[in-house]
Amino acid sequence: MNTIHTNNDTVASSFTATSKPPSTTRSAATRLVVGCGYLGTRVARRWLAAGDRVFGITRSPARAAELAAIGITPVVCDVTSDPNSPPWETLRELPPCDTVFWAVGFDRTSGTTHRDVHVAGLARLLDALQGSPRVILSSSTGVWGDEGGGVVTEETPTNPSREAGHVLVEAESLVRRHPKGPGVALRFAGLYGPDRLPRLDDLRAGRPIAADPESWLNLIHIDDAAAVVCAVAAAATPGTLYVVSDGHPVLRRDWYGHLAAITGSPSPHWEPSLPRARGADKRVDPSLLFRDLPIALAHPDPLRGIVEVMAG
Repeated sequence: MNTIHTNNDTVASSFTATSKPPSTTRSAATRLVVGCGYLGTRVARRWLAAGDRVFGITRSPARAAELAAIGITPVVCDVTSDPNSPPWETLRELPPCDTVFWAVGFDRTSGTTHRDVHVAGLARLLDALQGSPRVILSSSTGVWGDEGGGVVTEETPTNPSREAGHVLVEAESLVRRHPKGPGVALRFAGLYGPDRLPRLDDLRAGRPIAADPESWLNLIHIDDAAAVVCAVAAAATPGTLYVVSDGHPVLRRDWYGHLAAITGSPSPHWEPSLPRARGADKRVDPSLLFRDLPIALAHPDPLRGIVEVMAG
């Protein structure tokens, strides 16, 4: 394993992924989570635990009922819909929010494009909101393509190889220049955690992995990712762009071999010549994030993280 960032264990008074945000003296905040999925819901739960009022935007009435059951005030709205439609009127009636976290996933069955969602939809949402919230955008390290195993930081020019990456670069620009901004873009590495271990189904089925086993994989545990969002929301003057990973890039050979061994799956079968669905060979460096914010990760080692996930 290659370690880029190693000071997680030395930060004093850190905001960890297993502790609640401090709430002894601060006033309750109003938060809006747009996209209450794998990451957005965990962020919302943290804010609820801190005593904040949390609104959550979802397209699904059934999902809205689930959000209400855990204390999130649901708003049913499709960000790609006509901005003059009734759901948008409901959104415009929300109280001013202190924080907006955009964590919208992409539904390939929706008939919309990435740009419809992450550029046009994001712009409509920001236009509709009252006040001057801190806008936090969930972006991706997919804004870079194959960097030949090199290290990438916030200063590295973007080089997306997929449509989603190009659109996220546009979304980041929108958040920087919109009157509600400048916001904070978080370029997340691959998220893993309970119910999400990359390529586990392929491993169990013995399907080939379309990747070079000697290329680098960059990851962050879902609970640590949620902690980062909350720390950015709480910071007095965060930067406008951060790379977010656990700082321990791991070779795909090691990650998938370890995952196969722990889950009793067949050893990985590699097929580097197959088209890759996502990811490329690069090592992302989150040093700026850990210099700016007092964050100590609960899961800094992705290989140990697999064991912890499987142990429940």
